[in-house]
Formats: sequence, structure tokens, C-alpha cells
Amino acid sequence: MEQLSTSALFPGAFPTAGDGIPALLLFVWDVVRAPLIAPLLRVIMVICSALSIMQFVERIYMGVVIVAVKLLRRTPEKRYKWEPIKDDSELGNSVYPMVLIQIPMFNEKEVYQMSIRAACGLSWPSDRMVIQVLDDSTIPAIKNMVELECKKWASKGINIKYEVRDNRTGYKAGALKEGMKRSYAKDCDYVVIFDADFQPESDFLHRSIPFLVHNPQLALIQARWIFVNSDECMMTRLQEMSLDYHFTVEQEVGSSTHAFFGFNGTAGVWRIAAINEAGGWKDRTTVEDMDLAVRASLKGWKFLYLGDLQVKNELPSTFKAFRFQQHRWSCGPANLFRKMVLEIAKNKKVTLWKKVYVIYSFFFVRKIIAHINNFLFFCIALPATVVVPEVAIPRWGGVYIPTATTIINAIGTPKSFHLTIFWIMFENVMSLHRAKATLIGLLEGSRANEWVVTEKLGDILKGKTASKATKKPMFRIGERIHITELGVGAYLFFCGCYNMLYGENYFFVFLLVQAISFFIVGFGYVGTIVPS
Repeated sequence: MEQLSTSALFPGAFPTAGDGIPALLLFVWDVVRAPLIAPLLRVIMVICSALSIMQFVERIYMGVVIVAVKLLRRTPEKRYKWEPIKDDSELGNSVYPMVLIQIPMFNEKEVYQMSIRAACGLSWPSDRMVIQVLDDSTIPAIKNMVELECKKWASKGINIKYEVRDNRTGYKAGALKEGMKRSYAKDCDYVVIFDADFQPESDFLHRSIPFLVHNPQLALIQARWIFVNSDECMMTRLQEMSLDYHFTVEQEVGSSTHAFFGFNGTAGVWRIAAINEAGGWKDRTTVEDMDLAVRASLKGWKFLYLGDLQVKNELPSTFKAFRFQQHRWSCGPANLFRKMVLEIAKNKKVTLWKKVYVIYSFFFVRKIIAHINNFLFFCIALPATVVVPEVAIPRWGGVYIPTATTIINAIGTPKSFHLTIFWIMFENVMSLHRAKATLIGLLEGSRANEWVVTEKLGDILKGKTASKATKKPMFRIGERIHITELGVGAYLFFCGCYNMLYGENYFFVFLLVQAISFFIVGFGYVGTIVPS
């Protein structure tokens, strides 16, 4: 098999220029490299290569499913019964089921108006719909503004309720659970959840609710997210590439093959009976949405993803907000896997094939391997082979599989395909945080249940307060300078320079470009200024 050999990098032992500590360190490295470091690195490379193959096979499998779905035209309307709810002169509005719309909020100064406005604009009989604003805000001025907004719409005849709690126990899950206890909520058949920055179209309920009405085995209808600020800057473009693949491929595959996928926490419609049977909302992890979805699936309920039903929302515009979001999205699933893997394996209500899919494909490959292996393989193990010539890199593992996997992901967002190289570099930088968060979740570390609400900018993105948006934040070492990224960047830079000086291949091109990416993020030149 053709190799990217690094054995020619070192013609002999490390040179020792004079005496002193540097010469001693070089001598020690030369002594321990071959008998200790090289065998350990070989083991790591074998493990990483095996995990890469698992990721690649998973991508191929999902690609085949998507192609089959498109060729066979297995639309949701063909797989499930769907008929519009028609007016009845005798029964009147009672033919429409009662729907509860929950909008959880926490200090949403910039977006509370547009989210409430969008919910109040939904086309559905007013006496068959209740809008519930669950405000956990801690700033009195913002609470007053949200309450006044609710009163304004109530005066227009909208059935809207403003609900607050004495504490934030359970965060979002706690708020949703508390909202379900209200007497008027118990009269509802379905509940729709919209985060504060989500703006559904007026026909959202008419396109989604009929699936639940005519298919009693369905528990959840999940809509697709589209992003109002995806073209704002490079960081939002790269986020869109990752999320488009999730919605275009991962969610569609789960829906088409196993009628299961992870609830995205918003832009979804739940059958309240399914929530109750699954045990209701729980706050044991930071992914209460995924937790509920897994428990409902184990009860035998099915889910349906509607890729054509799109809801506008906002991507994080600052690196700080994005990093906190990614910590929650990476740590939560790993922690949930730790808590539920045995329960899933022992369940008797679902098929063996579905249990294998949930444990292996949904959790192990996508939520754990994908995060840990990307960082360990591309940012640690591969660069280390530069200074350990006894370890060779198989070309299929170092070039072919990563390239194919990247192309498969990038085609999910054709308009940004030319940004693939930047996406790779940024994803590798973010793999540092995701790998760390995944390990915290698996080991249930101190930050396993950390919850930081993702900051939304709302109308700032539209230029209404452009001067505020473009204002450069105060320089704070803890927020602007990221030591971990700088450390990894220095490691990659050293390996790249060594390969450039002593190597016989061009591996240094990747290493130096990746090092620059870590330095750019480490010095705070990503996501610190919001464009007007």
C-alpha cells in the first residue's frame, strides 16, 4: 500500500549542538522515541484510522439512503396520510385540534418582538390556539417589555398568555414543563415549540398538524431551519455548511429509514400524549430535546421530518456565543448516551435494527466518534508523525477518506462549496472544543450541565442599530485570547516547520495553514465584531 512515509525526515539521531538543557532534551527524545513514543503513536493511528473508516462508511450509507429517497420520490405525503383540515359549517372551528404554542425566553431583548409577532401571525382559528410566552428573564426591564408585547397582542384578540417562574430550575426544560401544567394547556392536543429567534410562516400549522391528526403513530413533526444571517460573515457561512448537512442528510435519513431522529428543540410539533407517555420534560442533560425524543422513540412513537417546511432563525454571530452553543450540543448528547445506552439496549418495544441504529449510528458515530476523532487524528496524531519517523501515514487514511468525507459534507450547501477549505480549517479548530465537551459529557465532568443561552442579535442584523453592532468590544484577555487554541497552533506550527525543513513531502502545507487557523481564532480575530 502506498504510504506517506516520514522515515526519511530524520537521517539519524537528533543533532546536539553543544551542551546544556536543549541538547539533553534532544538526547532524551532520541532515546525514548523509537521504543516508547513510536509504538504508542502507531496504536493511536490504528485506532484513529478505524474510527475514520466508521465515519466514512456512515457517510456513504446516508448518501445512499438520500439518493434512494430522491429517486423513489418517497415524500412524506406518500409515506403518511395527509389531508388538509377542512372547515365544517356544522362543527365550526371544533374540527381544528387545540394547539399550544410555547415560546421560551431568557433576556431576549433583541428578538422577543419578532418571535411573538410571528407566532401571533400563524393561520389557525384563534379559539383553537393558545400562545404561551415562557419568560425566564432576569432583567426586570426586559420582562416588562415582553409582558407589554403580550398585552398588546392580547388586546387584538390573540389568545396569548405571559408566564413567569420564581426560579430557572431546569432551564428551558423546566420552563416547558412548567408551562404544560397550566389548566388551559391540558385542553390542548398538540404543542409547538419555537425558540425566541424563530419566525415560522403563517401556514406552518396547516402544513404540519394534519400529519399528526391523520397518523396516530406519529409523535413529532420536525421542520427545517433556514438562516436569516448566513451571509453575514465567514463564520456564519461555515456554520450553515455544517447545519445544512445535518438537516439535508442526517435528519432525512433518520426519518426515512427508522422514523427516528433527534428533536432539534425548536420548530417542531409534538403530540402531547407522546410527551406524557415518555415521562415529560427532564433536565438531566443540556439536550432535553434529544432526551425526550429518545424516550418517546423507546415507547414506540414515530417521528417525521419535513424538509420542505422551513422556519427562519438566527445563527450565532460571535465566536463566544458559537463556542458555548457547541459545548452544549457536544457535551449533552455524550452525557445522554452515558445515561441511556443500557436503557436503549434493554428496551423491548423497538426492533433490534432500530436499537443498533440509535446506539451505533445516531450516538456513537455522529455524537462521540465524530468529535473526538477529528481532533485526535488531524490535530494531534497526524502532525506527530512528522517528528516520529518510525510511524508511516497510510495514504488512504491521510488523504483519500478525509477528502471524500469532506466533499460529501460540502455538497449539502452548493452555494458555499468554494469555501470548503475554510470550512475544513474552522471545523478542525472547533473539534478542539467539541472533543473536550464530549469527554466532559462522557465522564460527567463539572461542566456537563453548564447551560449558557445563545446570544441573539435580531434587528441588529438588519442594521437598525448598526453603530452598536460594529462597535469593537473591550479587550479582555479571558475573552479575546484563547490559550488552548494558541497552544495547539504552536504545536502544529512546530510540526509544519520541521516537515518543511527536513521532510520529503508537502505535509507542511496542511500543518502551517491549520496552525494559522488556530492562531486566528486564538488571538480573537473570529466572531468578535458583528458586521452591520
